Amino acid sequence: MKNLEFKNGDKMPVIGLGTWKSKPKEVEKAVEHALKNGYRHIDCAAVYGNETEVGNALQNVFKEGKVKREEVWVTSKLWNNAHKKEDVIPALKNTLNDLKLDYLDLYLMHWPVAFRPGLEGFPEKDEDFLSLEEVPLIETWNAMLEAKKQGLVKHVGVSNFSINKLKSLSKETSQIPEMNQVELHPYLHQDELLKYCKENNIHLTAYSPLGSGDRSDDMKAENEPSLLENDTIKEIAEKHNASAGQILITWAVQRGTAVIPKSTNEKRIVENLESAEVSLDKEDLEKIKKLDKHFRYVTGEFFVTEGNSYSNIYDE
Repeated sequence: MKNLEFKNGDKMPVIGLGTWKSKPKEVEKAVEHALKNGYRHIDCAAVYGNETEVGNALQNVFKEGKVKREEVWVTSKLWNNAHKKEDVIPALKNTLNDLKLDYLDLYLMHWPVAFRPGLEGFPEKDEDFLSLEEVPLIETWNAMLEAKKQGLVKHVGVSNFSINKLKSLSKETSQIPEMNQVELHPYLHQDELLKYCKENNIHLTAYSPLGSGDRSDDMKAENEPSLLENDTIKEIAEKHNASAGQILITWAVQRGTAVIPKSTNEKRIVENLESAEVSLDKEDLEKIKKLDKHFRYVTGEFFVTEGNSYSNIYDE
């Protein structure tokens, strides 16, 4: 298994198990199965509503003694309702309590969006949001750095940040994000962002690498394109005697990013990890290069109300 290496020598396995959209009852079994079959990277978030069950799975596996805590890379994310400096560490401690861990390997600012403190669920009106003038990203970031200083997390980063937002944050801090987790797949290559992050020693993790076909209908566009049913991807998969999902995961890995496919299907979980054995050649990569249409499955439109300032969250 390949790894992404951090400045201090810590290594994050490039293929992890994503837990977004995994139902609490299913995610516990999925995480246990993943760890028992070779996964050493689990990606979580407070807003997924299943960290307690992920924590149960981690403890069950650790108690068996075959996998140690220090062998597993665990990532979680700060939700938007805890961006004020006084709320960041309490939110992190809640996540640690749910996951039944003493520390996280990586903690990310989930979105460059701030909600009213304590807001449950998603905002429904302008008053539920705080602007980035009211709670600047640097305020949240400095609190995350304090969490690192306290030993609650080993590494800190961001998620869903554009080049512009990375540049703005970098100007205000001496410790730039170590990771940016963003949507990446053959319909959304984001080559400029990939280049910028590589040049500035910021790792990238690809979410929704398979197209997130199981997300709720209200998040889907009409007639949105399927990655798993794409003819080019299926053709390359047949050539390599692999699944379409394995081709999509391999593509992400060969670009130098980490990738976190979600699954609760035991066969699929193992199959996704076995993508590490697949290798795409130059011809394959040229064909996939032609698929880029800058199409987002996660548009960010769920953060837009009539009068707030988040209508162009990706700065495009």
